[in-house]
Amino acid sequence: MSIFIFLKLIGSLALLMYGMKTMSEALQKLTGGQLRHFLGAMTTNRFTGLLTGAFVTASVQSSTATTVMTVSFVNAGLLTLAQAISVIMGANIGRTVTAWIMSVFGFQIDMNNLIFPLFALAVPLIFSNKSQKKSFGEFIFGFAFMFLGLTTLRENAMHMDLEHNAAILGFITSCKEWGFLSILLFLLIGSIITMCAQSSAAVMAITLILCSSGVLDLYLGIALVMGENIGTTVTSNIAALTANAQARRAALAHFIFNTFGVIWILCIFHPFVNMVSDMVEHLFPGGNPEVAITYKLSAFHTAFNICNVLILIWFIKPIEKIVCWVIKPKEDEEEFRLRFITGGLLSTAELSIVQARKEINLFAERTRRMFGMVRDLLHTSNENDFNKLFSRIEKYENISDNMELEIANYLNQVSEGRLSSESKLKIRAMLREVTEIESIGDSCYNLARTINHKYRGNEDFTEKQYSHIHQMFQLTDDALNQMVSLVEDEGHQVDVNKSFNLENEINNYRSQLKNQNVLDVNNKEYDYQMGVHYMDLIGECEKLGDYIVNVVEARTDMKEKK
Repeated sequence: MSIFIFLKLIGSLALLMYGMKTMSEALQKLTGGQLRHFLGAMTTNRFTGLLTGAFVTASVQSSTATTVMTVSFVNAGLLTLAQAISVIMGANIGRTVTAWIMSVFGFQIDMNNLIFPLFALAVPLIFSNKSQKKSFGEFIFGFAFMFLGLTTLRENAMHMDLEHNAAILGFITSCKEWGFLSILLFLLIGSIITMCAQSSAAVMAITLILCSSGVLDLYLGIALVMGENIGTTVTSNIAALTANAQARRAALAHFIFNTFGVIWILCIFHPFVNMVSDMVEHLFPGGNPEVAITYKLSAFHTAFNICNVLILIWFIKPIEKIVCWVIKPKEDEEEFRLRFITGGLLSTAELSIVQARKEINLFAERTRRMFGMVRDLLHTSNENDFNKLFSRIEKYENISDNMELEIANYLNQVSEGRLSSESKLKIRAMLREVTEIESIGDSCYNLARTINHKYRGNEDFTEKQYSHIHQMFQLTDDALNQMVSLVEDEGHQVDVNKSFNLENEINNYRSQLKNQNVLDVNNKEYDYQMGVHYMDLIGECEKLGDYIVNVVEARTDMKEKK
């Protein structure tokens, strides 16, 4: 019977975690775009960054979501690392709201009478055709699920009668005999459980229930809360191991911030806890002891983070220097790796689209750079330099293939998350962009191969051929520049028609040169083989122009459907 109840506990915890996840994702879909703009606009200094981080986290009920947005802005150059650290500090304050929601609604108010009416309200909204109504229904559904999980978790814990379990009581009693070591032990336990569950909210819920049922006293419960603060930063650091330098620095700054807070709190542990306890008793006199202890835990969580912020907000620059000194970018890899897409950020699917957008922008820029190498290759006469440049183009072509696969896989993973209909259209358009940009890379490599074949021969192009190739390359380069500007354009300032006009120019010029080539070969101005190499270059540029237009169409179609 005890095993069955234990499984029910795990199931209740799963309901709670699923409810929190659903509610957070729904809120992101409702407010994600606005909050991204708010986050970018309101981080001019450390104090506005702090307030912004707290507000955004409290709004979406997810510090992870705030961190994702912050790191994406740092990567994009919209935020400095120092500004990002202030936002993360604010996120720590914002996430304490979750504990208060649980304490008030889960312990003070009987949610049993509200949970199922909320489900009844949510289901019709979820099946609505309007994305806003659907997202709002998902939010209500997640909210109800969260408190269904919390309520069943409390009920199952009561059935287990933990407060009278001899083994548990014996363990806790023996721990208390260790004095301050018991605090350190439960701090460690809290960190480990948070790392395993990967949810600080779930650990907070467990702590609230254990303390309200009398299993743990206030001091051991607070030790678990402190451990949860460290555990959640370890999780983010593990997730950031595969990420770029800026993401790892932000995660390390979060770890330093929380760990420092835990250390100084441990130095004044009992006086600080007693002060918070007395404050709660003064504000809420004569309340239910079960409810009062949940308020004390929530108050400690809030006071701990606020005090920590008040101390460390003046040391953002030193923290920035420390994390930059510890984590240095890998110079040999920085150029040729995904820069914005980072591992462990898929928990917020709606916001991950921003990461992918930045990566596609970089992908487009790299193909433009690759075409610039092709233009240089055409006029490189030194054999050693020629071989080096051709090898570099080959390397870029391999990178292009890998980027296409990794971005496409990332977008497919993101599409499996809870997305609005608009975001699904975005992903579809972005997948097409990625495919066409990779084809541009293939065309650049084909151009380089043709130039290589010509170089290995004994003949060269005529001045007239070089002039025509230069003109075609210039038109293609103009089209590429226009495409990159359009891909990176967020303010709808770039003229789309210019791309289509350039593509028509490329097509007409190719047709003109094709006809002229037949006449030139017949007139013996150059031999047939040089004519083949010549038209291979011209024809490949025309194909490249088609791929450019396909990218433009994918991007503009996405904009029109916003």
